[in-house]
Amino acid sequence: MKRDPQLPEESPEPPPRPPLSSSSSSSSSPSGQAEGAELAAPVWIFGYGSLVWRPGFEFTSRKVGFIRGYSRRFWQGDTFHRGSEKMPGRVVTLLEDCGACTWGVAYEVRGEQIAASLEYLNMREAVLGGYDTKLVKFHPQEKDAEEPILALVYIATPQNPSYLGPASEEDIAAQIIVSSGCAGHNIEYLLRLADFMRYFCPQAEDKHLFSIEEALISILPCLYYTEESLEETASVPQKSKG
Repeated sequence: MKRDPQLPEESPEPPPRPPLSSSSSSSSSPSGQAEGAELAAPVWIFGYGSLVWRPGFEFTSRKVGFIRGYSRRFWQGDTFHRGSEKMPGRVVTLLEDCGACTWGVAYEVRGEQIAASLEYLNMREAVLGGYDTKLVKFHPQEKDAEEPILALVYIATPQNPSYLGPASEEDIAAQIIVSSGCAGHNIEYLLRLADFMRYFCPQAEDKHLFSIEEALISILPCLYYTEESLEETASVPQKSKG
């Protein structure tokens, strides 16, 4: 993630992932009402995790683009949306990383949308997620974009109680596979984020994200094989022990 690629203005819509859980999506809102109040309308909100496909609030427009100086990492624990107290899930946060950039979506909110979106995100991201707010410069991918846009972003720092920190891609994938919360399975979170990067930011690099996806895919066939083997074993008549 050391370069700022120039991407096409439009990208094809990604094929929808089948839902991995019938649970309804959970809500939340940002702890950044103060920061939002300081911004002149319109307000822009940058998302780099589940917000890229499920913002959950009304907005006027959206732009795909990136912020500089941060790397995306699956280092935040989740005991509500994609996990539980007994089995926390893994979701993304941002790590300060000079020279790197993180791709996502910025949403423009105006008028009554501002207070409603910040209230919603305060619950979703801050109260339930453990995230703090910060202002960053968002760079739209459109070629005719002139100046970067000041945007509000939610970052989970090591000081919050749900922070898990670094782990190997294999260990993160293994934790994701067994975690599920009110918003759905942790696997869905990972795959939808990978899909977004693949279809909307095809030239961008995110080795961390795709390495975890690869690790997860390498583990899943073993799980499927085990389940099929158990079913086959159960269907075979057992010889009585004489």
